[in-house]
Amino acid sequence: MQPLAPGPGAGLQGPPPSARLRNGRRATFAYFALNGFLMGMWIVHIPVVRRHTGADHALLGWLLLLLGAGAFAGMRLAGPLTDRFGAHVTVPAGAALCAVALVPPAWAADAPALGAALLLLGFGNGCLDVGMNTHAVQVERGYGRPVMSAFHAVFSVGGALAALAGAAALGLGLPAAATLGATALGGLLLALLAAPALLDPDPAPGPAPDPAQAPAPVSAPAGAPAARPARRASPRVRTLAVLAFLLMLCEGVANDWSTLHLEDSLDAPAATAALAYGAFATAMTAGRFLADRVAARTGPVAVLRYGAALAAAGLALAVAAPGVPAALAGWTLFGAGLSGCVPQLFSAAGHADPAAAGANVARVAGLGYLGMLAGPAVIGPLTRLVPLGPALLLPVACCAFAALAAGALRPRDPGRPQPMVSER
Repeated sequence: MQPLAPGPGAGLQGPPPSARLRNGRRATFAYFALNGFLMGMWIVHIPVVRRHTGADHALLGWLLLLLGAGAFAGMRLAGPLTDRFGAHVTVPAGAALCAVALVPPAWAADAPALGAALLLLGFGNGCLDVGMNTHAVQVERGYGRPVMSAFHAVFSVGGALAALAGAAALGLGLPAAATLGATALGGLLLALLAAPALLDPDPAPGPAPDPAQAPAPVSAPAGAPAARPARRASPRVRTLAVLAFLLMLCEGVANDWSTLHLEDSLDAPAATAALAYGAFATAMTAGRFLADRVAARTGPVAVLRYGAALAAAGLALAVAAPGVPAALAGWTLFGAGLSGCVPQLFSAAGHADPAAAGANVARVAGLGYLGMLAGPAVIGPLTRLVPLGPALLLPVACCAFAALAAGALRPRDPGRPQPMVSER
C-alpha cells in the first residue's frame, strides 16, 4: 500500500499496515455490506409484509417508527457495551441478532406482531450499526489515515445488491418468509466467519503516530481495566450529534421525497421521476468511495464544510429547476455533497475519546438516525402550508448550517489523540 502524496492535509505516515490490520479492515467491510444487505432485503419486502398483515399505509408509518425506536435503543445499549467488551464482541453479536430479527416480520400475522418484530429488527440494526462504526474508528486509527467513508459506501452497495436480489426473488414468486429466512442464514454465516478477523481493543496493530504531528495514544498495560468512559457527552460530541441529526435528516428527505419532487413539481412520469433517487444514491455511493482520499489531503473540516455547501447548492438547484435535467443535476450534486459528511462526524466522535469511542459513536449515530426518521415526517406537514419545492428549502438550510458549523470537527483539546490529518 502506497502512502498518499503529501498535501495540505497530509497526515501521519507510518509503516504499511500489518496483515492483522488489513484483515480487520476487510472484516469491517464485510459487516457494513451485510448490514446494508439485511436492511435492504427488509425494505424490498415491506409491501409484501404490509399486505400480509393487513396494515394500511398510515398504520405502517406508525409501525416503522417502532423500527426507529428499536434502533435508537440498540445504539444506546451497544455503545457502552462496545467500550466495555470491545467491538470484536459486539459486532458479530449485533450482526447475528440483526440477521435473526429479519425473519419475524415475514411471519407476523397482524399489526401488533409486526410492531414487535420491527422493534426487534431495529434493535439488532442499532447494535450492529454502533459496533461496526466503532470498529471502523479503531481500524482508521490503526491505518493512520481516513478510511471511514469507504465503509459507508460499501453499506450502500450492500443495499443496492439487496434491491436486485429481492426484486429477483419477488419476480420468481418466492415467499417472503423463505427469502428472508435464507438471507438470515447467510447473514449468520457471514457474521461468524468474519468475527475472527476483528481487531482486539488493544490499539497496538496500528502504525505508531509521528510525534511531530500528534501525541501518541497511551495504551493501558496488559490486563489492566479499560478507562471508564465519561457518562456525559462533551460539548463537542453533542455538537457533532446535532450536525448528524441535520445531515441525516437531509438523507431521509432525499430517500422519501426526491422522486415525489419530480412528479409533483415538474410533472415527470413515474419512470423518469425514479431517476431522482437513483441519481442521489449513485452520487452518494461514488462520493463515499472518494471521500477518504479527499479527507486525507484537505482534512475532515474541509470535507464537511464544502460538502455541505455543495449539497445545499445542489438541492437549491433542484428546487429552482425549470425542467427535469436540471433537477436531476441538482439531486446528483446533493448526493455528492452529502456523501462524505456523516462519516466524518462518526469518525470524529470515535476519535474524540478512545476510552468512550462506542458511547460517543452511539450518541452521534443515535441522534443522526432520529434525524433520518424525522426528515420525511417534517416535510409532509410542511407541504400543507407550502408546495413541496419550497418545503425542500428546509434541508437546504440544514446543509448551510452544517457548512457554517464545520469547525466543530476541529479538536478542542490539542493534547488528546485525534484523527490522522491536520484540521482546516
